[in-house]
Amino acid sequence: MIGLLKYGAGFPFNRLEKLEGNLGIPLPAATQWDLVKDACGKLEPVFDTLLDKAAQGEVLHNDDTPAKILELMAENQEPAEKAPKRKGLFTSGIISKCGEQLIALFFTGRNHAGENLQSVLQSRSKQLASPIQMCDALSRNLPGEFETILANCLSHGRRRFVDVVENFPEEVRYVLEILAQVYKNDAVIRKQNLSPRERLIFHQQESGPLMEALHEWLEHQFSEKTVEPNSSLGEAITYMLNHWKELTLFLRKPGAPLDNNVCERALKKAILHRKNALFYKTQNGARVGDLFMSLIHTAELSGANAFDYLCELQRH
Repeated sequence: MIGLLKYGAGFPFNRLEKLEGNLGIPLPAATQWDLVKDACGKLEPVFDTLLDKAAQGEVLHNDDTPAKILELMAENQEPAEKAPKRKGLFTSGIISKCGEQLIALFFTGRNHAGENLQSVLQSRSKQLASPIQMCDALSRNLPGEFETILANCLSHGRRRFVDVVENFPEEVRYVLEILAQVYKNDAVIRKQNLSPRERLIFHQQESGPLMEALHEWLEHQFSEKTVEPNSSLGEAITYMLNHWKELTLFLRKPGAPLDNNVCERALKKAILHRKNALFYKTQNGARVGDLFMSLIHTAELSGANAFDYLCELQRH
């Protein structure tokens, strides 16, 4: 229960201590930490198994968000010769799709999302083909030496137009209406429960002409000089054109998703914890948090009761 409230609902230990005191069950924050730390030893083999299964997935989503670990932040204040070269701290979220199962993994530390994905893919079977990787266009999301079929998030491209709607209402309306039709087509596919191959054919027939018309319109804005390339709208158009191949992978590859929303929703677990608890004290504390968040969110993605699941893992 403490693990679920702390890492699933974002309640910091000191707030739980006050709540439990009011309920007549005083439990110091230090004792709560001891309980989740001890439970972590029983749960760790399950996390390791999830990591191995996630490495075999057909589609992997990854992204990261800033994090705070006091122990590592103190190292950043060391003299230049002792301080680490990379001072940033991140929580990376990885969602792996294995058949119909979604697996969530969290990693908090100095590594970027791409480096954490690389460590996961080290467990991938050599007999499997390269997986589809869905992320935004930041280079730090790429998994280094491991080859993936890269797809970029269409929602990120859309968001750049939404941000400039006040200054360019007509142009943005055109882009959003086309993308709305593409997402409507994807909703029809989910409702009909089409296979990846059937989904690809449907998108090629219904969404292909829409995306082709959008591409022509984007290029037309620059060729006819109706939009200044250095304007905010010009930057949004440039982003779409520069990453067009990755943004439209769903028109060429079975199973390729449209966006990275499932990973961004998963990272809300870490963001909720950061907003409420503010930080982890040590790297070990972050490791415990990552483990609990991974198991809790994987259970939620599976439609399972996370509380019952954690209890069963401790019993068996």
